[in-house]
Amino acid sequence: MTTMTLTKDRIHSGIWSGKLVVPGGSQARPEVLVTHLDQPVPGVNLTAESGARDLWTLQIPIPTSALSEGVQTVLISDGRSGARLGSFCIVTGAPLEDDIRAEVDLLRAELDMLKRAFRRHCLETMA
Repeated sequence: MTTMTLTKDRIHSGIWSGKLVVPGGSQARPEVLVTHLDQPVPGVNLTAESGARDLWTLQIPIPTSALSEGVQTVLISDGRSGARLGSFCIVTGAPLEDDIRAEVDLLRAELDMLKRAFRRHCLETMA
């Protein structure tokens, strides 16, 4: 299990930026693995913050392959343990609007079903 913490700063000019905190103040460079569609993302930059032993700046160029129809997810993991540190999604395309609405409708229906089952269970156990 990783003890590193990743926090997003921003996305600007096609670069995702975040801060990586590595508790313990180790001078060793952390290993970070960034993938899109199970392929490593090239050009990832990890630099130590001056004056802070446990703070690193992570910059990830958004791969052009992520600029495709639908939802594309970039995963950020600890290269040593494989634990997920974070992720970000790129959402593109006009048909996506209908897909998201359908998914939200499905989630609402499932939530309503769970609420009814929970209420029924509470009534049965109280009797």
